[in-house]
Amino acid sequence: MKSERPNVTALPKSPIVLSIIQRYGLAVLSVSVAFGVSLVTERYNFRAEFTPFLLAVAVTAWYAESGPGIVALIMSSALFDYFFTEPRYTLEVSASDVPRFVVFVAFLLLITWFGAVRRRVERELRQSRDDLENEVTQRRAVNEELAKRSAELQAINKELEAFAYSVSHDLRAPIRHIAGFTELLQKNSASVLDERSQRHTTMILESAKKMGNLIDDLLAFSRIGRAEAHKTMVSLQQLVQEAQSEVAQETDGRNINWKIGRLPACYGDRSMLRLALINLLANAVKFTRTRPQAEIEIASTNHNPDQIVVSIKDNGVGFDMKYVNKLFGVFQRLHATEAFEGTGIGLATVQRIVHRHGGRVWAEGLVDGGATFYFSLSKSQGV
Repeated sequence: MKSERPNVTALPKSPIVLSIIQRYGLAVLSVSVAFGVSLVTERYNFRAEFTPFLLAVAVTAWYAESGPGIVALIMSSALFDYFFTEPRYTLEVSASDVPRFVVFVAFLLLITWFGAVRRRVERELRQSRDDLENEVTQRRAVNEELAKRSAELQAINKELEAFAYSVSHDLRAPIRHIAGFTELLQKNSASVLDERSQRHTTMILESAKKMGNLIDDLLAFSRIGRAEAHKTMVSLQQLVQEAQSEVAQETDGRNINWKIGRLPACYGDRSMLRLALINLLANAVKFTRTRPQAEIEIASTNHNPDQIVVSIKDNGVGFDMKYVNKLFGVFQRLHATEAFEGTGIGLATVQRIVHRHGGRVWAEGLVDGGATFYFSLSKSQGV
């Protein structure tokens, strides 16, 4: 009866074992080839026995790293000493061949060291490349997420602007009806209504007009975000003069000392910039109302060769700098409505216009010490 032998399947060698065998096999193979070539060169009196060994060590250290390179160095040194250095066929070295053998070993050590350095640098470069690829991948993912969020925010802003425009537009007719019928009530019922009722109708009319102004300002603010900008080279000097003339119509003959410096041309939408200047000058006129001698100064400075900064300075009531972040918010006011009229949209409109021109707007002030508003614009189309 035959005994059955178990079927034993040979386990495959791991990649690490195969790599070690290949690397040290390269050392043995390269040194063997070098040894054969050196024997041939000696036979034909070429006297270049050590050159093939140098190449063998160089190839091994370059492709198989330092361990196999050291093995190739030891094998090459031993073979060169035994077969090509006097006395032959012994590991002794004669005094006359010592310099030659030392130079040979020094060359081998140098090649081995160079190969080890090369491998280390190559590993570091691969690691740096991998790190850079990971960083690029992460940044690409972050940029894609930011682009997605930006697109979502733009869509939301457009929806909000459309909503504000629609609501404001739909509110205008009812408010006009309220104001119109209240005026008719005042005219036709003046003899019937007592003093208190007349005061009530006056309050209704004033509130309706105030609401109408608020809706008009909100519509203007919404249009700034929706309107297409038509940018050209614009004379700021002329725009300031136009804005001053329009604001002066509502100063009621007040004594205002205007100081307007030289203003250069800039690149932007003329109608938008005109509206921004009107809002800023009207703001300065309003908050200098309590001064016996109002002073408003308009000037410009250059922050860089292609940018201009315009300033509007007044000697009005000013503001507390701890509330400066509220100045340019919609419906944000730092003074009571009873003291100074307004809807709280003018400065927000200025900020939106300046931002659409790629600039920025800011302010400095002191309570009862005046205020200065600044905005930056580009001088040319390049920015």
